Amino acid sequence: MDGTVTYDELVRATERRLIRLGLMLTGNLHSAEDLVQTVLARAHRRWDRISGLDHPEAYLRTMVVNEFLSWRRILKNREVPLAEPVDRPSDEDIGSRQALKDATWQLLTTLPKQQRAVLVLRYYEDLADDQIAGILGVAAGTVRSNASRALANLRDHLSTEEED
Repeated sequence: MDGTVTYDELVRATERRLIRLGLMLTGNLHSAEDLVQTVLARAHRRWDRISGLDHPEAYLRTMVVNEFLSWRRILKNREVPLAEPVDRPSDEDIGSRQALKDATWQLLTTLPKQQRAVLVLRYYEDLADDQIAGILGVAAGTVRSNASRALANLRDHLSTEEED
């Protein structure tokens, strides 16, 4: 996308991807939609500045992650997030696949928000450490240490479950 893209064009081109990113961060579709709606409303107010950027879609992605990291409503939400069902036919065992997704969401919710954001950006968005560092406003070493801690936390959690 170049600097001549309109706000409406950018929203149409990026909304689904931003909602998927929000889903990976929040754990449920409704919170993801709220998160993206909040970001898009803020982006609309700042459109004069955002429209001149070389990569406005990357800026929106950064806004979604930063909004997630500072979002107070999520802290008040005591619901247990479950993976959203996928509505497409498949030959595989849907129950097992859904159980695995639910278990993954459960594990991700045990992580602090910044560690969760690092893992989502690294493994879901497939971004390099320096790109993640730019989005989060931290050093690349901080990204690596957050990823390392997050994976160690997940391993510890899994080994504790196996012992039970």
